[in-house]
Amino acid sequence: MPMPDHGASTAPGQAQVEQAIEWLVRLRYDRPSPRTEQQFQQWLASHPHNPQAWQRVSSLGDELAGLPSAISRSTLDNAQRQRITRRDQLKLLGVLAMAGGLGWINREPLGLEQWLADSRTATGERRKLLGSDGSRLQLNTDSAIDLRFSPDLRQLTLLHGEVSLDSNTRDFRPFHISTRVGQLETLDGQVLLRENLGGLLVAVKRGQVTVAGSALSPLTAGQVWQLDRSGQLHAAHLNVDPWGWTEGVLSVQQMPLRAFLDELSRYRPGYLRCADQVAELNVSGTYQLADTDQILQLLSRSLPIQVYYRTRYWVSVGQV
Repeated sequence: MPMPDHGASTAPGQAQVEQAIEWLVRLRYDRPSPRTEQQFQQWLASHPHNPQAWQRVSSLGDELAGLPSAISRSTLDNAQRQRITRRDQLKLLGVLAMAGGLGWINREPLGLEQWLADSRTATGERRKLLGSDGSRLQLNTDSAIDLRFSPDLRQLTLLHGEVSLDSNTRDFRPFHISTRVGQLETLDGQVLLRENLGGLLVAVKRGQVTVAGSALSPLTAGQVWQLDRSGQLHAAHLNVDPWGWTEGVLSVQQMPLRAFLDELSRYRPGYLRCADQVAELNVSGTYQLADTDQILQLLSRSLPIQVYYRTRYWVSVGQV
């Protein structure tokens, strides 16, 4: 069985999530004044759960970017004219959901399901697990799974985030994998699953993985696929090694700086901003995830950029 999860008390509560939604609107869809930025920094530091709540809620900004402009602007303008009430927050989330589908909030109100998971990780945390069948699993940052075994079946449910599974090939029970996008099954597979805005990234290192309803399965070793929300498989072309984090590294080739910082932000609490002037600079290399501040320092030495720290939770990357 998975090792006990001692981090249950470290999850942000409903109050922190609602405050983070309010800050999302104030910071991302307006031009915050220095006073507003200072207040945000004070809020981040005022409670240990606030940085985690911000990390989860801030991903909504990417979803909102795909809204029709009239819808997004009218909603945000209304929210900015007054302090956001709970009804305003739910209205904003409702518009997001109808316009294209949210991430974790649309799937599970305030993320409650993942907080009750068998095993989960906080932002920046990675965890190794050993199943009672001898299979080895790893959870990436901000992830949650359930794991169940019966006499006839092994069951992994990805509730949120990213997990790698190295199935025990000496156990002949099928390993069923349940995700929000589709159902998969393996017997001897070493497979990685990552939720993303497009659905689910599936990478296979060993064995075969069957995707329910797909004529392209079974997927075999060396393949990386994107399973979209309609259940269709597409070959994935990445400039990041999807397995790198299982070795504690972020390994990329010719990745635009903004995309790299988006990836890096998954592993650190707070707000990591990239200026438009440097967003298209390319990043290549292998970076140790144990120290994300050191990664930023290395970038500043190899690229014509400057890293500005307002606080440890508010970092901007811009021109020198």
